[in-house]
Amino acid sequence: MSIYDYQVEAINGEKILLKKYKGKVLLIVNTASKCGFTPQYEGLQNLYEKYHEKGLEVLGFPSNQFMNQEPGTNEEIEQFCQMNYGVSFPMFAKINVRGDKAHPLFQYLSSQAPGVVSNHIKWNFTKFLVDREGQVIKRYSPKTTPEKLEAEIESYF
Repeated sequence: MSIYDYQVEAINGEKILLKKYKGKVLLIVNTASKCGFTPQYEGLQNLYEKYHEKGLEVLGFPSNQFMNQEPGTNEEIEQFCQMNYGVSFPMFAKINVRGDKAHPLFQYLSSQAPGVVSNHIKWNFTKFLVDREGQVIKRYSPKTTPEKLEAEIESYF
C-alpha cells in the first residue's frame, strides 16, 4: 500500500489518482481559510514556487472539521486562496480528515505517521511529507511552519 493507491477529487471536481504524482516529493496539508494558521498558505506557496521544478508538489485539502473554520464552497475556497495568497499548488475538494468519515487518504496518512498522543489529526494545517516512492516520511504539527520544513524537503532533491 502506498499513497499512489488513492483517488481524490480536485477542487474543480476532477477525479485525480495520486499515482499522477509518482516520483515527486509530496507535502500534503489539511487547510482552512478562517484559522489562526491560515497565513501558512503563504509559506506553502513559497515552498511550492522554490522547489516545484525540483519535484515538490504541495497538495492542499480543505476541511471544515475544526471549529467551522472552512465553511465555504470549493469555489469560494479556491478564490480565497488565489486572491489572498496567490496559491497555485493543487487544491482539492473539501473533505473530512479525521473520524469515522475521514477520507481513506487521511486514514492512511494518519496510520503511517501517527501523532504524539493519537493517530487523529488534531487541527488544521497538519502536514505530511511523502517521499518519491509514495511512502509517508513524517507528520508535522500545525504549529510547524512551512519555512521550518525547507531543509528536510531540500534533502530529498
